Amino acid sequence: MDVPHDNRRRAYWLKTLHEWHWVSSALCLVAMLLFTVTGFTLNHAAQIEARPQVTRRQATVPPALRQALARQAAKAGKRDPAPAALAGWTRAQWGIDATGREAEWSADEIYVALPRPGGDAWLRVGLEDGEAEYESTDRGWISYVNDLHQGRNTGAAWRWFIDILAGACLVFTVTGLFILKMHAAKRPFTWPVAGLGLLIPLLLALLLIH
Repeated sequence: MDVPHDNRRRAYWLKTLHEWHWVSSALCLVAMLLFTVTGFTLNHAAQIEARPQVTRRQATVPPALRQALARQAAKAGKRDPAPAALAGWTRAQWGIDATGREAEWSADEIYVALPRPGGDAWLRVGLEDGEAEYESTDRGWISYVNDLHQGRNTGAAWRWFIDILAGACLVFTVTGLFILKMHAAKRPFTWPVAGLGLLIPLLLALLLIH
């Protein structure tokens, strides 16, 4: 039996696992802190008081824009993107970017939902009188980070980030499991403690969740 060769191979794999483990853990570190804290705040959402702040604004769109919107409404589908002209007007009027947002079209109005992490907003333009209404609700920073945790109204880039983070966490966890296995012979409590990590949530799910 070639013991030195086995030892070298074991040392190689242990070093490789440690490198993958620390790199993946470093990538996950800050995001895992965020997701750990927001896991707590989501679990106690009913006990954490939120005081939404509502902002309402009204204005009248220019006649030329109203007429252009009315013409477009006659041929638009029920759910088409908000027109660039309307998005430009709302940006200049209220600093609101509705570019590319889906709009609900009808014969007498255009309605644009503007949800975002930690809040909600909507825009309505009447096609007969040109009256525009905007309402924004801000539910605070706790609601904001909770929505980041869930990927709610965050856009494609953040959803991709969550997927990549999940992959990095999987690498971190699996490499940690193999490192445990390689050290288990000298640490007799390794598998009993790891087993508790499986047994406790399993018993809670079977006995206390109805």
